[in-house]
Amino acid sequence: MTVAQEPQSLTFECETGNYHTFCPISCVAWLYQKIEDSFFLVIGTKTCGYFLQNAMGVMIFAEPRYAMAELEEGDISAQLNDYEELKRLCLQIKRDRNPSVIVWIGTCTTEIIKMDLEGLAPKLEAELSIPIVVARANGLDYAFTQGEDTVLAAMAARCPSQAPVAEAKESSDRNAIQKLLNFGKKKEEVVQEESEYRDHPPLVLFGSLPDPVVTQLTLELKKQGIKVSGWLPAKRYTELPVVEEGYYVAGVNPFLSRTATTLMRRRKCKLIGAPFPIGPDGTRAWIEKICSVFNIEPQGLAEREQQIWESLEDYLQIIRGKTVFFMGDNLLEISQARFLIRCGMIVPEIGIPYMDKRYQGAELALLEKTCQEMGTPLPKIIEKPDNYNQLQRIHEMQPDLVITGMAHANPLEARGINTKWSVEFTFAQIHGFTNARDILELVTRPLRRNNSLKDLGWDKLVKEDAKV
Repeated sequence: MTVAQEPQSLTFECETGNYHTFCPISCVAWLYQKIEDSFFLVIGTKTCGYFLQNAMGVMIFAEPRYAMAELEEGDISAQLNDYEELKRLCLQIKRDRNPSVIVWIGTCTTEIIKMDLEGLAPKLEAELSIPIVVARANGLDYAFTQGEDTVLAAMAARCPSQAPVAEAKESSDRNAIQKLLNFGKKKEEVVQEESEYRDHPPLVLFGSLPDPVVTQLTLELKKQGIKVSGWLPAKRYTELPVVEEGYYVAGVNPFLSRTATTLMRRRKCKLIGAPFPIGPDGTRAWIEKICSVFNIEPQGLAEREQQIWESLEDYLQIIRGKTVFFMGDNLLEISQARFLIRCGMIVPEIGIPYMDKRYQGAELALLEKTCQEMGTPLPKIIEKPDNYNQLQRIHEMQPDLVITGMAHANPLEARGINTKWSVEFTFAQIHGFTNARDILELVTRPLRRNNSLKDLGWDKLVKEDAKV
């Protein structure tokens, strides 16, 4: 009798399923809030407009800084003048909102009819004296989070190559994060703190995160003597970070491979290939990798990580030893799986719409190392999973939890399987040491709900319904 050997390294498979994710134009939902002086103009059909209305809600009183330029039949058959119509809309946006930048979001329709947005934008930008950034964040992408990647890649090309002369003496004033950290301090105190930074090349971080998380990660690096020269995107378009040849850059999200490529190839930056700062283990590895590149010995990270794990023990008791299955939706799957394995969970399969092994190389290595240290089997990674096959495997495995897109949550729940929407992790604050509790709050919610139902005796009724 032979005993099946566990695989010694990660295995990758590619099925040929459909991409069951939102349209990438949904990135407007969080980017217009992050870049406060921007306006997003989505150029597409009524279907795109309906999607934005349903996905983002109709905020009548909030007056969100995004709009829909709807293509009619005449536009699609190229009978109308695109330039004049876009000029009219941009003039109205400039008059009503006066943004620092207008971002044109291309859609599937603009791709299919080969609408020359890149050709129209520079001419209109010169005429209106307002920057117009073109990003084709359309449904032809693999996952909806890649909409942000496309926008940031377009903005990376607009980052100034050097600080304006007026700001050269006080270049730190351009950095909104440094302004925030120095708020209320005397000039002498600021100078003292500046002297505590180690001597290292400029570092720019890229990825759209809420301001509190940006501040947290910046402070974590500051503790190691590392100064963040800027973030892409900045809170305001006018505060985009200076990016010169030879600058170091590091990403905070796994879906930003286009932005990383743009910064490396077009701006000649050096990419720090680190795991992503999701969970205490990932945050520690992210900081350690940045420190190693700058030849800085990290201080107190092991104690910091251990302190966070101890504070999470009440959640860990709920999920330890339980099985979680990832169907694939937002490209955060590898980082989430690695963190949950460190928490004591078992991950048999990770579905992911698209796998960039170069950009996620450090994350994959950390996943493998984590499995070995925790003594758990290595998960199988399925790129572009076929959902029919996945459902068969879920039926056989009967995992304790399935993290899935919204489309499959209710059918799985009807079969008695606990689910969690993957899109919730996209909008939650999950980066850094202090936000690990928020991830586990989301993960354990369906399990805690079931424990409450068991106390009421409803679990038997659910199982009987599922059999029927």
